[in-house]
Amino acid sequence: MSIARRSPVRTGFVHLALIAYTVIALFPVVLTIINSFKTKNAIFRAPLAPPNFETFSLTGYQTVLTQGDFAGYFQNSVIVTVVSIFFVLLFGAMAAFALSEYRFKGNSLMGLYLAIGIMIPIRLGTVAILQGMVAAGLVNTLTALILVYTAQGLPLAVFILSEFMRSVSDDLKNAGRIDGLSEYAIFFRLVLPLVRPAMATVAVFTMIPIWNDLWFPLILAPGEATKTVTLGSQMFIGQFVTNWNAVLSALSLAIFPVLVLYVIFSRQLIRGITSGAVK
Repeated sequence: MSIARRSPVRTGFVHLALIAYTVIALFPVVLTIINSFKTKNAIFRAPLAPPNFETFSLTGYQTVLTQGDFAGYFQNSVIVTVVSIFFVLLFGAMAAFALSEYRFKGNSLMGLYLAIGIMIPIRLGTVAILQGMVAAGLVNTLTALILVYTAQGLPLAVFILSEFMRSVSDDLKNAGRIDGLSEYAIFFRLVLPLVRPAMATVAVFTMIPIWNDLWFPLILAPGEATKTVTLGSQMFIGQFVTNWNAVLSALSLAIFPVLVLYVIFSRQLIRGITSGAVK
């Protein structure tokens, strides 16, 4: 009876915590969007106030769309992010399936090796990465960013997905083998559909650092044809003068894909985060 009584309370606490986190996380997003539709004076005089007839202005958006190739920057970010997430989910899920399904000598060490990237930031190897990209002729290409971001996202993907795949019923997989399914068919047709919440969680957690990253686009792909949204918005930030209307407008446009992805995967994301938290 005590467990039954605690479950609704625990469930309500988890939902309340998620709502509070969402409100706190969305506050700077809403603040950025409303200030992007205001004049420069209104941004500094009343940053928390919504725009009205006197303070409303589209100057920032006009500047973003007329100066530079913002559409090209946006396209580059979409390509890099989507392709990187695809490879992270594919290779991460395959590695997690192998670690959770097959028992072999050195299994634990291999899992530790694949997850060690969580503890060691990839930026520590920036010089070596840049030298490797120069030697391979991949500087100022989207391929360089895709390779780096795939390597950056794999450790977390393997760590999360391996835990979820261990919970998949062995009876289901063995039944598939009895029916003549190959290991690839078992992986793609039986296992992956059951770990969709975890896949959505990994996709969201992988997308945000990639989309918002400034370091590697600045180091590996600073050319005009390969700039990302985050790097392209820096053109409005000068050493002495900053066009805040254009900066806030560019950031508002850059936020949109993240919000769309969150809305699409919100249910799967919450299931993936809270899985196992409430019994």
